[in-house]
Amino acid sequence: MLHWQKNLVDLKPIAWLGSFESMEAVGKLLYRLLLLFLLSQHGFGRSQQAPTTPDPSGVTVVLDKMLRARCGYVLTEDVWGNTIFRASLLGCHVINERDERFTLTVSIRVSSFKDLRAATVYRYPMQCTYSPWAPREIVCEENYMEVSVKSDVPVISDDGETAEWMSALPEVQKVVYQIWQLIFYSPLGRKTTAVSDADKLGYSFNNTLARVFLRSPYSTDESELSVVNGVAMSTVSSTSMYKQRWLLLLIDTTVSCPVGKSDPFGLEWGKKDMHALGHVGCIYQLDGTSFTDSALTWTVPTIIPKLVLQETTFISYNISMGVDERRIANPESLNYALECNITHIEITIPIGANGGRLKSAVSNGVHGVTYSINLFLEHTWTDMDWHLTKYTVIKQITTPFMPRIPTVVNNTVPDTRLFDIAFGVFLPDVSLLILTVGDMPLTPEEVERKGYKSPDTTFPNGTKSFNLKVPFDDPSVIKEYVNKNETKYRLRVNYTLNVGPEKKPYHHPADIECVIADIELPEGVGYCDKQNMYLAVPTEGLHQHWSLYVGNKPLSRVTALSNGYLITTNDTHLVLRVPLFAVGVIYEEVSFESIKTRFDLALKKTITLETLDIFSVRCNFNPLEFIVCYPNGTVTVSALMKTVPSIDMSKTRLKDNTCKPKEFTKERAFFQFHVSTCGTSLRFEGERLIYENEISFEKETLPVLGPPTITRDPEYRLTVLCYYATKEILMQSAVVTGSPSATAASPFGYGTMIARSRAAGLRRGRQVLSIISNFFQDKSFAEIYEPHSMVVKSSWDPIFLEFELKDDVPDAELFLDDCWLTGSEEFSRTSQWNIIVDGQVAVAQHSVIALATCKNNHQGSVLDFYPVIENHRVKYPKHFKRVGIQMQIPLNKVYIHCTVTVSACLAVPDNGFSCRQQCPSGRKPELHFESHPNLHGYVVAGPVFVIHPDQM
Repeated sequence: MLHWQKNLVDLKPIAWLGSFESMEAVGKLLYRLLLLFLLSQHGFGRSQQAPTTPDPSGVTVVLDKMLRARCGYVLTEDVWGNTIFRASLLGCHVINERDERFTLTVSIRVSSFKDLRAATVYRYPMQCTYSPWAPREIVCEENYMEVSVKSDVPVISDDGETAEWMSALPEVQKVVYQIWQLIFYSPLGRKTTAVSDADKLGYSFNNTLARVFLRSPYSTDESELSVVNGVAMSTVSSTSMYKQRWLLLLIDTTVSCPVGKSDPFGLEWGKKDMHALGHVGCIYQLDGTSFTDSALTWTVPTIIPKLVLQETTFISYNISMGVDERRIANPESLNYALECNITHIEITIPIGANGGRLKSAVSNGVHGVTYSINLFLEHTWTDMDWHLTKYTVIKQITTPFMPRIPTVVNNTVPDTRLFDIAFGVFLPDVSLLILTVGDMPLTPEEVERKGYKSPDTTFPNGTKSFNLKVPFDDPSVIKEYVNKNETKYRLRVNYTLNVGPEKKPYHHPADIECVIADIELPEGVGYCDKQNMYLAVPTEGLHQHWSLYVGNKPLSRVTALSNGYLITTNDTHLVLRVPLFAVGVIYEEVSFESIKTRFDLALKKTITLETLDIFSVRCNFNPLEFIVCYPNGTVTVSALMKTVPSIDMSKTRLKDNTCKPKEFTKERAFFQFHVSTCGTSLRFEGERLIYENEISFEKETLPVLGPPTITRDPEYRLTVLCYYATKEILMQSAVVTGSPSATAASPFGYGTMIARSRAAGLRRGRQVLSIISNFFQDKSFAEIYEPHSMVVKSSWDPIFLEFELKDDVPDAELFLDDCWLTGSEEFSRTSQWNIIVDGQVAVAQHSVIALATCKNNHQGSVLDFYPVIENHRVKYPKHFKRVGIQMQIPLNKVYIHCTVTVSACLAVPDNGFSCRQQCPSGRKPELHFESHPNLHGYVVAGPVFVIHPDQM
């Protein structure tokens, strides 16, 4: 029994058929029955079918594989799984009326059970007329070969090439009277058999009113496999013999056909998956078919040697082709190509052309298609032995798997705020099974209920695409804030499809993005009052997308409290109040009359901290008393006269009496100076640098000559303090870069002014260092450069510099901690060349500064120490450090910066520890010392103008 199980009702053939001319009856070609047509008419659904035929006695015969080949039946499926039945006009159970009219009734048993119980039987009568017949007609079907010849044709030739015929004559004498016998010729020899015995071998031999025919399977013992012009051919060479009284009939019943796709001889013809080959080149098979990714080609030999014994007499009479048993009069109109030459007949069909059928498939998780077409070729020729031969080959050709990767087309229009995507294209045999949107799997019905899907698009060629629409605001859409004012909407989908008649699953993920400028950045609004600056910022989106920063610190309640700000909020805005002299205020212009200030509030991305905008507020203030500490070390002070009686503010001075007010009135004095001048001292306190100076007024006393006894002026002393964050400054000036570069803006310091009554106690405990520096003409340190004179040196000559501690502390010693060269007097200059690092002398090595130890005598160093001896200007040698510095750096103007430590060391017994040493100090390391608390200071010297050789 033949069983197969398919849901035939749901299957529909693809609309790839063209319009063909109806062919006239083509010999005993075929009856064709598309079982799908009959079964779908009765709505059988999923069922079991078994076609049968009744024999002449009315007994139903089941068509098994062997019987089909012997009786001339073909039972197969097309690429869609539709069942096809074909029968030879000379087949078993066919009612033949005078070799012109043929009738066959087919019974179809249908059951819901595999064993076909409770089956329903449907009978289908098939009728055909055919005339006239050619003297010899050969049909090559998928599972059998058939030859029929007129029985009254004298076929014995006098040509010497008919040796097989001549060798058969002795056998003729043995032919039983009135019985047909067959002689088979094969490489194994000659075999004579009766017709009844031939049936047992799988052959079918019979005669009609005027014809004799032989039907053979492809794989019999008597068949011979050969290759003719690259095409594998199966040949059965035979002679049919009949003897009756005065008649001796010998008929050549040799048949030769191309080997079909079933490969009956167990040979591998090199068929490979096109996906595995990556569409490179052509796949060629010995059955005459070859494939590229755009076309298939079927080749049949023009001359078949076993059928044309005298090739010189061969004349090709007509060649035609057809599709689905319909002759095509004009193949070029369908883009088919039918070509022939002396060796081959070749048919070329474009992949997907009308007349064939495309079927979707899945191979190794890849979506693709196969293309199938039912072709036949009819070749009519003449030769010396046969007046006319009609040679017909029927072949169903299916291409290997061809990948067709579907694509997702993004048709989204951003203004609609709706994802609109199309997924395709697909053949009609593909259906949507599951659509996963985000992380939610949905059936097609659920997709419709959620309102996602729009109707599928069907194209004129029968293909289709699956459409999907999802709003941007849907929970499954991922939203990400990008760039400055844009949102990236991302939709992740995964399609699960049923592919082909087999309904194989296929998965295809897709990730669709759309970026829209739909975010409005907040705008800060600033305003001022007499003492404060204000910034109002909208709170919508704040903290979700953005954060506010003051400098490098996020604005929070804690930051505001520590910096002296005040934050207030309402439903729509955040308002920040910043006092005039709070941390973070930038003083753009400070004059005697007013202060122009700016405060910046940065808007940054919360995740990446990218700065998107700076909200700034600018204000003008007119304070009478203030101090401003600039990042570059400049200090601006407006001091208010608060004494009774009043004093002359023009006579106020800083520690250095040469530093006078820049501007003044009766009530105020305006000073501007650098922390490295006017006697300003430096100390470290925790994480702060503190610069200190003092504004004072020298009282006039009487008498002028002699001890003062009378004065009317009150005492006026105002201590000025500037505070800088040590970490921030050190972070900006720690690395030697070798060449000047722009520096990042440093933060302002903050300052205070303390009247003398409060400063007196402070000064007693703070131990302020007073350190000065002087340049000398040469290493004798005898001739000093006068103050304010210009120091000019060649880059090859060292400069000689002396540092002096002015405090009168006999047991103290001055140490140089870190010294560096820069092109600016600013402490925070980033481009610098170190000459002393942590008390160790730097060494110049190929333009790279390394550290020297005390034992190398500073060979190759950029700095040398010189001894200091006591003389008329040197009271305490330990209060001095004298150095010579090489100036081989790419600067024309150089400043020397040094941080210093002053400590007092006393000799102690064992278990003490040594003080920090500089090599020139001469202190012996084996001695033990006890260190008093260290004081730190800072000094800057310069500028020194350097002349390089190329400038001379």
